[in-house]
Amino acid sequence: MFTKLPKWVEYGAFTLAFIAGIVNAVGLLGFEHQAISHLSGSVTLLGIKLMSNTSAALLLFSILISFMLGSALSGFLLAGRSLKLSRHYDTLLFIEGALLLASAYLLNQSYVYAITLASAACGLQNALITNYSGAVVRTTHLTGIFTDLGLMIGKALKGEQFDMRKGVMFLLIIAGFLLGGVAGFVLFEHYLVLALVFPAVACFVLSITYRVYRLRTL
Repeated sequence: MFTKLPKWVEYGAFTLAFIAGIVNAVGLLGFEHQAISHLSGSVTLLGIKLMSNTSAALLLFSILISFMLGSALSGFLLAGRSLKLSRHYDTLLFIEGALLLASAYLLNQSYVYAITLASAACGLQNALITNYSGAVVRTTHLTGIFTDLGLMIGKALKGEQFDMRKGVMFLLIIAGFLLGGVAGFVLFEHYLVLALVFPAVACFVLSITYRVYRLRTL
């Protein structure tokens, strides 16, 4: 349940959603106009491209696999099903930053498949705090968030208790993703695909901040 999650999760969820919003905005505005932080549209587009453009289909398939491999890396490095300061989230955040930085550099050199590195970074991030303590928290896409909010509102209308902390968490994720999209647009206008450097740096800062906080708290 959300009541079991530590208090610092809200700050982390907002920041991670903000980062994902920037990455996805850069993907959509870039020369491939490809969503990066979520896969539903990519799978549909893959089905279309399989019938019309083999090279585009191969790129889309690579993006899907990369997202899954990023998630697999989180699953491999993290142990347990509870959010605790002793978990090495800082390591994964640093890897995410490195993937985004490499993606920015290679995309700037016109290596289109470098978008798979950004997709892997999003998969890694999305798996960081997914399904812990019985609570599903996604930070790279919003379909489930809006669905859960709708369910909560519907249940509240018929008299069931509204989980305020859960609602606040979801609103923070939505706000973070939206503001990330705004920031991504502004950054892309000035730096094009090199705008990915900024969420990469944010991951590094978040990684270091978490490491320092963990060492001082434990």
